[in-house]
Amino acid sequence: MRTIHIRLTNILLSVFVLLSGYFYSPVTAYAENQSKSNQMEVHFIDVGQGDCTLITCDGQSLLIDTADESKGTAIQSYLRKQNIEKLDYLILTHPDSDHIGGAPVIITKFGIENIFMSNYEKDNLTYEKLIQAMDYKRFKFSTPAAGSRFQLGAATITILAPCKSYDNPNDASVALMVQNGDNKFLFTGDATNEAETDILESHADISADVYKVGHHGSKTSTSADFFHAVHPQYAVISCGEGNSYGHPHAQTLNTLRTSGVEVYRTDEDGTIVAVSDGKTITFNVPASKTWKSGEPVGSTQNSQNSIAISYVLNTNTHKFHRPTCDSVDTIKDKNRKDSTDSRDVIIGNGFVPCKICKP
Repeated sequence: MRTIHIRLTNILLSVFVLLSGYFYSPVTAYAENQSKSNQMEVHFIDVGQGDCTLITCDGQSLLIDTADESKGTAIQSYLRKQNIEKLDYLILTHPDSDHIGGAPVIITKFGIENIFMSNYEKDNLTYEKLIQAMDYKRFKFSTPAAGSRFQLGAATITILAPCKSYDNPNDASVALMVQNGDNKFLFTGDATNEAETDILESHADISADVYKVGHHGSKTSTSADFFHAVHPQYAVISCGEGNSYGHPHAQTLNTLRTSGVEVYRTDEDGTIVAVSDGKTITFNVPASKTWKSGEPVGSTQNSQNSIAISYVLNTNTHKFHRPTCDSVDTIKDKNRKDSTDSRDVIIGNGFVPCKICKP
């Protein structure tokens, strides 16, 4: 009888263990998976005057833009240090060199599941190298439709733009919302006021906790109505220290400051990492307290810099502009020359006045 009793006890114990595993293990596993799946990291990589953002969630990765050509290897190294072996998504918001220049390195060094690009094509060497790299790896790209969605682990990516075709490559930027739980991050590339208006008119929900400030903090972006709709708690500006464009502009900083937004800047803090658990967002560096714009004294908006310029020359088009002219933001560094000469001297040197700002 005692042997039978022991065997019966062992059988009951085994049944109990099996039932415990059946009823409790999935719950425990679910809780553990939920804890892990709610973790999303957003790395605003310091690439100087350019853009590059890495987002990881549940072992999946998304890279938005790749800075200029000189930063390709540095971005590759950064991804390796984050144990990135392949990219699930590469999004190149628009074909300006400070957004796609490093892409050939990334494309040739990593496996990439999906490549999304703007519908704007440029006829220059930087764009040609990008296409050659994709051809070499036999990759294809597509322009995602506004309103389309896809998953990055537990996070949802919603495409907001481009809403149509544009003559300006900045307005053709791919804009997207990244949502992890209750936390939302908005990216708009270099979209200017015109594209921002089109996004608003699409009636998409663009409210976000973190706003990656459009066009490196230029006053041509972050229009009043658009910013009001975003209503962010945090803002991140990617720009290079002492850049020739004057980014971020005082007008944009004033908009952020008067609204009580906490601002983080790569020109001051280097790479910025935001961690989202689906409920809260934490940053690896403190918010900026300087509120210093990058504009020179000649712009009449920032008295903190000592170099007063009268006009900005474009050595490629041979036009000259007021420092506050919107066209100044589109001049490439290699073609820009700041001048303290008089208007007559500049015209005597073969330059013609801009028809927009009429210097």
